[in-house]
Amino acid sequence: MSEKVADRILARLREWDVEYVFAYPGDGINGLLAAWGRADDRPRFIQARHEEMAAFQAVGYAKFSGRVGVCAATSGPGAIHLLNGLYDAKLDHVPVVALVGQTARSAMGGSYQQEVDLASLYKDVASEYCETVTVPEQLPNVLDRAIRIAAARRTVTAVIVPSDVQDLDYTAPGHAFKMVPSSLGATWSAPVPGDEDLRRTADLLNDGEKVAILVGQGARGARAEVEELAELLGAGVAKALLGKDVLSDELPYVTGSIGLLGTRPSYELMRECDTLISIGSNFPYSQFLPEYDRARAVQIDIDPSMIGLRYPYEINLIGDARETLRRLLPLVRAKKHGAWRSGIEANVARWWEVMQRRAAVDADPINPEYVVHALDALLPHDAIVTADSGSAANWYARHLRMRGDMRGSLSGTLATMGPGVPYAIGAKFAHPERPAIALVGDGAMQMNGMAELITAGKYRREWSDPRLVVAVLNNQDLNQVTWEMRAMEGAPQFEESQHLPDVPYADFARSIGLGGLRVNRPEDVEPAWREALAADRPFVLDFRTDPAVPPIPPHATLDQIEAAVAAVVHGDSDRGGMFRQGLKAKLQEMLPGGRDRPDRPGADEGQ
Repeated sequence: MSEKVADRILARLREWDVEYVFAYPGDGINGLLAAWGRADDRPRFIQARHEEMAAFQAVGYAKFSGRVGVCAATSGPGAIHLLNGLYDAKLDHVPVVALVGQTARSAMGGSYQQEVDLASLYKDVASEYCETVTVPEQLPNVLDRAIRIAAARRTVTAVIVPSDVQDLDYTAPGHAFKMVPSSLGATWSAPVPGDEDLRRTADLLNDGEKVAILVGQGARGARAEVEELAELLGAGVAKALLGKDVLSDELPYVTGSIGLLGTRPSYELMRECDTLISIGSNFPYSQFLPEYDRARAVQIDIDPSMIGLRYPYEINLIGDARETLRRLLPLVRAKKHGAWRSGIEANVARWWEVMQRRAAVDADPINPEYVVHALDALLPHDAIVTADSGSAANWYARHLRMRGDMRGSLSGTLATMGPGVPYAIGAKFAHPERPAIALVGDGAMQMNGMAELITAGKYRREWSDPRLVVAVLNNQDLNQVTWEMRAMEGAPQFEESQHLPDVPYADFARSIGLGGLRVNRPEDVEPAWREALAADRPFVLDFRTDPAVPPIPPHATLDQIEAAVAAVVHGDSDRGGMFRQGLKAKLQEMLPGGRDRPDRPGADEGQ
């Protein structure tokens, strides 16, 4: 049998060492599906329940493997469904290639069934490279460029293949006019700034007395260098949310996350510093950075298009974080660790005491902060943690301490609902030997998480470590939006949009052969985590949590407090609970310090 275009697509993916394609079938890619059958399922076709979930799984795989993620879908509705996951990849700078079917060339332009103008549809999400293959000779160059550009620019690219083209006999491009040959592979070099720019940067840092460092995901490969820089400068280090796993939270000068979901030590670090160096971060909320006239600042980023965006930086260095810091460090003078560094460390120690106290506040029935706080001490050293958007992201950001080889991520810039469970599935294909934990709200679980449990069940026996724990914070409320309405709009909870039906998530998990447990009492939280983390299969923990526990920013403004009060005045349905829990949570920040505080719910009753 002659080699078809579809056969050549899969062969080329294998030559690029692509292991998995996260996908959902449809007649627009029937040629590819037939080729998969002929290729003995190489690369593996990983069947999601929905094309959006396939895209999220590709994003999760790419985030945790460091490789290019690949997803595939049929024409029309399948291609449309991919979009949200692809935008998540684009906005978080994750390399993903989408392979998309299209109606046959003879029907294009004829308003045919499932015909969508895919070039127009994808021109933004795959703005760096989106191409339609119309003849066999075009294929290798288009596919190779899509993979190379996705990897080099850490973005989304798309290859559109009409259904009839998939079934054409493959012919390689010839040595002829208007033929474009291609080749495999690429070598990557790490750009670094010039010596004079590095000297200027060192002079600026050496002049600073109160230095702050902000790291994002672009600093992940420079952990040792960032630690050395922090020690030399006596600096504190705040982490953008996508950079949560860049440095260990066991380091006493690491202040944790920054921003609306951040910590008070990070807020104070930025408010009081006189010098800032941002490394591999595109943190967008400039109001959480120093006042513009307060700090001299430097940015290091590998992407020229993302340099100098968030702050009036005095020096903008375009370069790889690790290689740039390696050249910068010999020029930096060691500072004596004085009041600035000791104050940072005291603030960090105090913050973790506050988090322990807030987790210990009683709630009805369970404090969601305690659910995540209890997990913190039980996390395996090599765990991969994903979080969904919503209030679950608050507790992930504030209560989990990254250490050892732990990894973690969520939808950062798009902040879309739904990636928590598919990210974890993608992580299991990236690292089948490591445990994965997904922290999700009941809204995200109902949106798509339950269906993806079927995917986890389908593939669980392929993972050498079978543990994939999905923790559902079940408060029957779309809680983050409820609190945003209160704090930003001064509006009471609108029941029709916010209330969610109660669903037996653990029962559903057990019905499809997974583990599951509903947890209704605080004293059962820790044993439930232990049971799930020791299970021989994916496991769902349905924690019944209190929607009145507020995700209070550690730096809540007077306007936000007044707006929340206005929501109560205007008849919020949970007025008693929100006042009670908000007061108890905020009180923990005002109490005197002490390391012998109780750490179990119920022990601080009456506070």
